Amino acid sequence: MKHIYLICSVLLFISCGEKEPKKTETLEELAHRIHDSVITIDTHDDINVTNFTDSINYTQKLNTQVNLPKMKEGGLDVAWFIVYTGQDTLTTEGYAKASENAMAKFDAIHRLCEEIAPDQIGLALTSDDVRKIAASGRKVAMIGVENAYPIGEDLSKIEEYQKMGARYMSLAHNGHSQFSDSNTGERDSVWLYHGLSDLGKQAIAELNRVGIMIDISHPSREAMVQMIELSKAPIIASHSSARALCDHSRNLDDEQLLMMKKNGGVVQAVALGSYVNAEKSEARSEYLNGINKKVADSLGIEWYERSQFRSLTPEQRETFFENYQKVMGIAEELAKKDPNAPPAVNVSDFVDHIDHMVKIMGIDHVGISSDFDGGGGIEGWSDASETFNVTLELVKRGYTEEEIAKIWGGNLLRVLDEVQAIAKTLN
Repeated sequence: MKHIYLICSVLLFISCGEKEPKKTETLEELAHRIHDSVITIDTHDDINVTNFTDSINYTQKLNTQVNLPKMKEGGLDVAWFIVYTGQDTLTTEGYAKASENAMAKFDAIHRLCEEIAPDQIGLALTSDDVRKIAASGRKVAMIGVENAYPIGEDLSKIEEYQKMGARYMSLAHNGHSQFSDSNTGERDSVWLYHGLSDLGKQAIAELNRVGIMIDISHPSREAMVQMIELSKAPIIASHSSARALCDHSRNLDDEQLLMMKKNGGVVQAVALGSYVNAEKSEARSEYLNGINKKVADSLGIEWYERSQFRSLTPEQRETFFENYQKVMGIAEELAKKDPNAPPAVNVSDFVDHIDHMVKIMGIDHVGISSDFDGGGGIEGWSDASETFNVTLELVKRGYTEEEIAKIWGGNLLRVLDEVQAIAKTLN
């Protein structure tokens, strides 16, 4: 009997001493682990106020590229909702109409966070807010103002916008504003100020004072240079890519990237096809234009090409973008069935820009944006539900968890902290 006990004890010792072979983590498992642990921030998501009502809102999986179900599915933690106003006449009447548009968008964002879905999303005003809201399991909303045109000539409205939650602001969009020349001046070399107007220079000081990040994505190159010279705080490009890889006036050349590095700012690479790879985008767009038109006609929807946008009324533009994703989605599905369809701009093309900017500026000055619901979206990151694919591509290229955390939001929050800290010294 003792021999039996001895044998069993030996076998038990051997079995306890044996170690299970360590399972190797796959690339995709690693990417999922990193994606789940970092805070993912997209700094540019356009909105339509008709999607912020009691009956139609972001708690539903709408045709919009961004909404709460899609953010949850893709692991997108923070969406910067944009108070965007298209450029119009530099008149009192134009400013008044633009102001109404801006206030409606501010109200819509607050309604989502405070009335429609406060249990699912919260409005953040600081980096601490971002972390606290994300830790609670909710999604995070932040507010950016694309085009200061609605302010008119009343600089006190900058502080008013700040109190409503605005945490970055651009002084122009597509067309020269009362504050700044736009990048669009490159088309015809017609400029109003050769950079910033006197009012624009005053606006820089006021943005610094109230702690709003200055966004240089749409203003002209010369305006951007002047903003860096005048600003006492770091600045951002909320949605611009690398001009060295795609020669578009909305992108930043290497000299500008180095200026941004010296300034301590951050450039948020944007996943908009024509700013990522113009050749691929043009070939794909030309192919899709015919399909889009047919789809739109079948749905009874007016369809426009980008070259027509400048001539559209704000209402026509709003209606177009309201139906944009629906039409594009159907057209893309039809394209997938066509073996002769030109390839689409994809996540790999997009991360090429991140690679380039990291090479030029360093890991501390690069971020991510989509321009969803405003023309953005590429193959692999066509809406918020596919956000993980960006992290996966970064992991494939050898970025570490620490580096990915910086790119996905850490760098942007660092700039926000610095801007708000400097504001306290100016008051």
